[in-house]
Amino acid sequence: MKTVVMEEAYGGKGNVILKHLLDEKQLNGKCGLYAEVTIAPGCSLGYHEHHNESETYFIIKGQGDYNDNGTVRPVKAGDVTFTPDGCGHGVENTGDEDLVFMALIILD
Repeated sequence: MKTVVMEEAYGGKGNVILKHLLDEKQLNGKCGLYAEVTIAPGCSLGYHEHHNESETYFIIKGQGDYNDNGTVRPVKAGDVTFTPDGCGHGVENTGDEDLVFMALIILD
């Protein structure tokens, strides 16, 4: 399992930690990412768009504000988000504990 720390990811605040659960060979050209993502309180993953792929988040722990293609809504443990091809998203941890979620990018 490879861990990557992204500083100010996509123009966000602070650090985002990605624990890649599968490598490129295991993803077999069908997925771009399968990872556990951790965002500390006050940090964020900046808004970004997806092209020729979609991304799903499954929130495991914590809470935040999710920017769904320009519409911001709260998310918490148990929530699922979906960003289709051609759309964008971002998320900010608004709580007092780590925001942890699974991220899955499926290639079109």
